[in-house]
Amino acid sequence: MRNRKLMWWIAGAIVVVLLGGGGIALAVTRGGSGKSGKPAAAPSSAAPTTVAPSPTTPPPSPGADIKGPLDLLLLGVDTRVTIPGWEPHSDAIMLLHVDAGLKSGYLYSLPRDLRVKMPAFPKAGFGGGTYKLTEAMSRGSRVPGSKKTNVQQGYELLAKSISAYTGIKTFQAGAILNFGGLDKLVDQLGGIDMTIDQKVSSHHRKPDGSLRPLVGGDYQGPAAVYLPGRRHLVGWQAIDYARQRYGLPNGDYDRQRHQRQLVKAMLDKALAQGLASDPAKLQGIVTALGATLVYVGGRSTLEYAYALRDLSPAGITLVGLPGSGVGGGSGYLGEQLKEEGRGFLKAVASGQIAPYLAKHPKLVNK
Repeated sequence: MRNRKLMWWIAGAIVVVLLGGGGIALAVTRGGSGKSGKPAAAPSSAAPTTVAPSPTTPPPSPGADIKGPLDLLLLGVDTRVTIPGWEPHSDAIMLLHVDAGLKSGYLYSLPRDLRVKMPAFPKAGFGGGTYKLTEAMSRGSRVPGSKKTNVQQGYELLAKSISAYTGIKTFQAGAILNFGGLDKLVDQLGGIDMTIDQKVSSHHRKPDGSLRPLVGGDYQGPAAVYLPGRRHLVGWQAIDYARQRYGLPNGDYDRQRHQRQLVKAMLDKALAQGLASDPAKLQGIVTALGATLVYVGGRSTLEYAYALRDLSPAGITLVGLPGSGVGGGSGYLGEQLKEEGRGFLKAVASGQIAPYLAKHPKLVNK
C-alpha cells in the first residue's frame, strides 16, 4: 500500500499551512497576554502594598519577531511501527517557500526517487554517496550498535541532503507524518470540492469505495473512475484520486500535481468553515492527526501560526517540477529533474521565484 502512504504530506500541509494561515492566530493572541494563571500573592501586613503601573501597550504575540523568507519541509514517512527495527522511508517530500512579506508562498514537491548526493552522517555511521532521496531518511535513522531507529535523526540527514541538492541553506521547520486517519480528516471537513483535470481510473477501489481484490499480482473488477470537472469528494474518494499514478500520461508527476491540488482544496474548505476564527474547530483537525504528526523546528507551531497569519490558500502558488527517469546497466536508478525544474530550485535559493515563473509559466499548476 505504498502509494497510499504518499498522502501523509497533505495532512502535514493542513497543519503547517492552515495553522500558519490564521487558523490559530486568535488562540495565540489570547494566550500571549502574559497571564500565568497563578493566584496573586496576598499583600504583606508588614509593608505597604505597591501597585505596579499597568502597561500602556500589550506585549507582542509569540512569533511576532519571525521574519521571512521561510522554507518549510513536509515529509510523509513509512515507519511501519508494528515491525521491530523497520527503517523509515520518506515516501513523500513537499516544500513550502514563504516570501519575505509572509503573505505569499510556493508549494512544490521533490520526487521520492530523485538521485542526489548525500553527505556523510557520522551519527548513523553513514559515509555518504549517491542514492534515491527517499533513502536518506532510512540511512540517517540508523543508530550504530542498536536495532532501534531514530526518525528525527533521519530527518536531519534528509534535510541536509535536500539543502545540498537545492541550495536552500536552512529549513526553519519541518513536519514528519506517518500514515493514519487522513480520509477521516477529509470527512471531518465535510468532504472537499476540487477540479479534476483528467480522467483517472482507480487502481485500488471499486465505485462504492470497497477495495478491489488483488488477483495474480493485479487488481481486478470494476474500478472507481474520476471524470474531469468540478467534483465533490468524500474522504476515501479524495485520497484514492490523489494516490493514482498508473495509467496517467506522466505517472508520478501527474500524481504529484493532483496531490498539490488536493492540499489547496482542503485548505480552502477548512478556511471556508471558519477555522480562521474558531480555534475549537481547528483543534478537531489537529486531533484527527493525533500521533501521526511529528513536528521538528526551532520555534513552536503557535509562533509560526502567528507569523504566517496573513498567508492564505489564495496566496499559495502550486509549482510542478518536471523530471525524467535515470537508467544504468542495472536498469532504473531513479529520477532526475529537468533543466526547468533545477532552475526553479536555484530561483528559490536566490529569492528570484516570481521572475523565474514569469519566464516559465508552464511550471505553475492550476
